[in-house]
Amino acid sequence: MTQAQIGVTGLAVMGANLARNLARHGHTVAVHNRSQYRTKALIEEHGHEGAFVACDTPEELVAALERPRRVLIMVQAGAPTDAVIEEFAPLLEPGDMIVDGGNAHFLDTRRREAALRERDIHFVGAGVSGGEEGALLGPSIMPGGSKESYQALGPMLEDIAAKVDGVPCCTHIGPDGAGHFVKMVHNGIEYADMQLIAEAYDLLRQGLGLTPAELADVFEQWNESELSSYLIEITAEVLRQVDAATGKPLVDVISDQAEQKGTGRWTVQIALDLGVPVSGIAEAVFARSLSGHAELREVSRALPGPSGATAGSAGEGFAEDVRQALYASKIVAYAQGFDQIRAGSTEYGWDINPGSLATIWRGGCIIRADFLDRIREAYEAETKPVTLLAAPYFTDALILAQESWRRVVVKAAELGIPAPGFSTALAYYDALRAERLPAALIQGQRDFFGAHTYRRVDREGSFHTLWSGDRSEVEA
Repeated sequence: MTQAQIGVTGLAVMGANLARNLARHGHTVAVHNRSQYRTKALIEEHGHEGAFVACDTPEELVAALERPRRVLIMVQAGAPTDAVIEEFAPLLEPGDMIVDGGNAHFLDTRRREAALRERDIHFVGAGVSGGEEGALLGPSIMPGGSKESYQALGPMLEDIAAKVDGVPCCTHIGPDGAGHFVKMVHNGIEYADMQLIAEAYDLLRQGLGLTPAELADVFEQWNESELSSYLIEITAEVLRQVDAATGKPLVDVISDQAEQKGTGRWTVQIALDLGVPVSGIAEAVFARSLSGHAELREVSRALPGPSGATAGSAGEGFAEDVRQALYASKIVAYAQGFDQIRAGSTEYGWDINPGSLATIWRGGCIIRADFLDRIREAYEAETKPVTLLAAPYFTDALILAQESWRRVVVKAAELGIPAPGFSTALAYYDALRAERLPAALIQGQRDFFGAHTYRRVDREGSFHTLWSGDRSEVEA
């Protein structure tokens, strides 16, 4: 049997497209699927694209692979992934590797990596971004796992990844679950980015009374500015689309209930565990959740709104204000995501290089954007920023945008247009720049009802006031 360089099991769209991408780049690919019709269909439809070895069983796939064997799993996250691992692991030998290219929870990846390490099998959790098209034409790939596994697998992944300025959008992220952790936060940033764009659309449509076709022109123009990105580009495409059945703009025919697959929710849950404020990502997750509560929204439509608010009354210059507010809020979302990655890297000892992430996110992935070059430059500077907001380029951008940003949040409130992403991003920005926060009062309250103590600004130590006694202060 022909010796294949890599095997792919799980030939739904993402798995099939990654297998095709590998074959197109000259790699011999062994392919397997539990339902054999998928394997047959792949060979019949795309066998001419490269060298494939069709395998009916896991045993056949493993036998077809050269050493060290590389088995890429592309199945549903959770129990199905565990089942496939347990199916293939007994067939492998020390030094072989299993690669999970799905959207697994990074804690599952850490568990699987530790278990397979005991059997001398490498386990690689690889985040893959770019959707179906990216999987075929060049995704952004975020592999974790051991350095040894990347030596054997990395060149192949870099070969099929997207390229920007000749640089592959793939790099070794760090040990065990680092790759899937970074992919999780990437998706959280994606949630925030999409919510902010949707709010910008809503503000312009209601605030200026623009049609979807007119808004498509606006977003197309914005894509020539510092907002240039894949998501802005496809927003113009979606807004320009007309529904063939009704003749209406497609955006008016699509139900306004956004769905989610869980990675955004995981990002927020883990941020809470790490104590990292990712309020922009959290608002995006909650906005999707709220959109899906049809009954709650139905019974709430009779609630009163602002008096005197009229559609189309936002005024001259509002579109430019929204553009500036969108860029400022986007900076906050990315800053929060990178803060979470830094915290996760510290917590789990991964030593993740944030500059390398900005580099590999410039192409292939959903959040690819021109300003990622600016993020890369910020993290490659001699003095690394504590937060992206403190990097000179982004500080200057926020100074330029903040008055527009404030006007947009005020106007949204005046018109009764929900803009949770814009407003929470501005609140985060103002909280960071505040000389003092009202948390001092919260600490006083906590000490009053629970004797939780507090710290003072004028001397070291923890203190407690005897609230139920003579209200004198004692050192805790």
